[in-house]
Amino acid sequence: MAEQLNANVPDWVRRQSLIAAQPLWPAWAALLHYGAPLASLPGRVTVTGSVDPALLAGPLIVVANHIGDYEPIVLAPSLYKVGVRPRFLATRGLMTAKGLGPLLERAGVIRVDRGSGDARHALTVTDSALRNNGHIVVYPEGRIGLDRDLWPERGRSGVARMALHTRVPVIPVSSWGAHEVLCYADDKRKLASFARAVWRQPEMKVHVGTPVPLDDLHADRTGDANRARGRIIAAITMQLQELRRHEPGRPRHLDPTRPCPEMSTAAFPGGNVPAELRALITAARSTP
Repeated sequence: MAEQLNANVPDWVRRQSLIAAQPLWPAWAALLHYGAPLASLPGRVTVTGSVDPALLAGPLIVVANHIGDYEPIVLAPSLYKVGVRPRFLATRGLMTAKGLGPLLERAGVIRVDRGSGDARHALTVTDSALRNNGHIVVYPEGRIGLDRDLWPERGRSGVARMALHTRVPVIPVSSWGAHEVLCYADDKRKLASFARAVWRQPEMKVHVGTPVPLDDLHADRTGDANRARGRIIAAITMQLQELRRHEPGRPRHLDPTRPCPEMSTAAFPGGNVPAELRALITAARSTP
């Protein structure tokens, strides 16, 4: 990659690009496999759906809703269970933390410096991973969702643009229940909420869907990145509707520490995906 030859590229970009080109770190793979029961400590985990083995052999972009701090801990082993070799994107704060940062980097987690000119470096690393059949896990919302009813927000177009430029299959994943484990607030209250979850044992659900239909869209055509973003969020929302069919409105578990605006910030408030978009995604699911 040309950028890797540039002397101005930070050392972490070079390191992570090399790691991204390698198979999953055995220690990380072992943790995903044998550590799955630990993720179930505060609640029961149910994983549904699958990924076509032919797709698992190549590069994948996995997109998921982000409902809380505990949800990635559930998502990682759940994805590994269905054959996905997850390489998450994470913020600079996590990747530079003493002790934790180097471990995350070795596990193939990709650093993203949001809100700065250095954010482009993440593309160098993801490109290295995808060219070596890696499986990238991205949160299109770019943050923990703040919609008052916890429906996926509109998010950013970066994932959509990546998908259109690379033509890599986009796998939608929806999760529900993990928001009950850790509250949004400070560490002290997080510990209290975790203890309550261990006692209550909420059900945490993960569903892995079929690829989002994007073949008719193009990276260089005006508006197609936004259309792709809409389809990606719609696919996640439709799956989430099924996972939380007993909680279609306001969630039964409300976190008073989550700073949710009074007005909905969801891409599709109430999970109501427009009929035309719903039909497009449903048709793609039924296509062999």
